[in-house]
Amino acid sequence: MAAAPDGGAIVVVGTPIGNLGDLSPRAADALRKADVVACEDTRRTAVLLRHAGADTPMLPTHEHNEAARAADLVARARAGAVVALVSDAGMPAISDPGARVVRAAVEAGVPVRIVPGPSAVEAALVASGLPTEPFAFVGFFPRRPAERRRRLAELGAWPGTVVGFESPNRLPALLVDLAAVDPDRQVAVCRELTKVHEEVLRGSAGGLAARLTAPVRGEVTVVVAPPPPAAPSEGALDEGLAVLLAAGLGPARAAEAAAAFGAAPRNAAYRAALRAAERRAST
Repeated sequence: MAAAPDGGAIVVVGTPIGNLGDLSPRAADALRKADVVACEDTRRTAVLLRHAGADTPMLPTHEHNEAARAADLVARARAGAVVALVSDAGMPAISDPGARVVRAAVEAGVPVRIVPGPSAVEAALVASGLPTEPFAFVGFFPRRPAERRRRLAELGAWPGTVVGFESPNRLPALLVDLAAVDPDRQVAVCRELTKVHEEVLRGSAGGLAARLTAPVRGEVTVVVAPPPPAAPSEGALDEGLAVLLAAGLGPARAAEAAAAFGAAPRNAAYRAALRAAERRAST
């Protein structure tokens, strides 16, 4: 299949997630220079285009017509048109329409260029204060309670931070389900990121479930901390402390070393080190 002529391309443009001031100069330039803007909602994109100083014509491309629209957009690009692809907020194809258009362009040999922009995923991850590596983005949490609980159970043992989107109406139910898996798991609820009423609520799953019992307003991103490391068995802790004591460390320093490696809390490690030192002295 022949590739697009010079100039024809699908340009995927990341857009602000709430604050229009976050639109980059490069993204604004891409919107102005495009021949057409494929967008999720023409009303919202019209506001964005006015902010960018663009009068580019728009073509609705949303979840209900994307499969059919993809072929048309690719055909336009193959004929030499520059098609800017945007969603209502953030990066197209990330829990938004756009993936089918990109895939169709790749299969047709049409160039795909990316103009990155703000990301609710990364903004929430950093704002949460939770570990950032590794992390997994799971899109929207399942709507149905049984599917949501099954997904949370699967994610419960994954050793990294989890980031997901949630409906403001379903947030209380999600927090209840998270608390049922592990009430002490640390969670951050990030609401209306980059907007006037931005809010980040941090706490345990159980605490937030008790606090947020009614639907909230705005767009919500939820960040869930990794599970705590599994504590070693008492026998394994004793063996490790015995090695440290044999290396010449006193009980206090051996306990500090064990605690630093996450083997046990310092007080528990110190008590175990004293016992190990007594056994060593008696042999």
